[in-house]
Amino acid sequence: MTEKTARAEDAAAPPEATASANPSAAQQQSDAAALAAELKDRLLRTLAEMENLRKRTEREVTDARLYGVASFARDMLGVADNMRRALDAVSPELRASAEPGVKALIDGVELTERELLKALEKNGVRQFSPRGEKFDPNVHQAIFEVPNPSVPAGSVVEVVAPGYMIGERVLRPAMVGVSKGGPKTAPASRAVNDNATAVAGKDS
Repeated sequence: MTEKTARAEDAAAPPEATASANPSAAQQQSDAAALAAELKDRLLRTLAEMENLRKRTEREVTDARLYGVASFARDMLGVADNMRRALDAVSPELRASAEPGVKALIDGVELTERELLKALEKNGVRQFSPRGEKFDPNVHQAIFEVPNPSVPAGSVVEVVAPGYMIGERVLRPAMVGVSKGGPKTAPASRAVNDNATAVAGKDS
């Protein structure tokens, strides 16, 4: 086919055929924009998935580190309790009249307790004392009841032993005394008070 013949065939071709064979610049731009939007959407989805994977991996690593030491940390709580009992047994009067050697011993126990709690906190173990809070069976353990009509029923009025959290989990619930006889602040307080009564009945 000669060049002259090809030109003649192109001239004789209907407009529709010419348009389909040679798409307009506007159509090409539209296709390119659609492709760019699709690629951008895929990129954003991939980035979001990678970020979620990074956060999940960090959380799993943190959990493994925290809960890997949970058993050891739980054993250390007994040591912390004993030091606190020893310090509570020393009255202000006895401390004031104690000999220098005894005062140094008391100061040493206090320092050791602070260092122990600091070491536990450094490893994700946090102490909490819920005095004045509403009783929560998820983080508190009722040991006894305290009749007190001036305090809302189901309130923590005494902390026998502080509780400890490791990360977001309870390592040991706080052992508490719960009020009874006061105004009920919410229906939930009735269930809490009944739970405390049941626990106290077992201990009596």
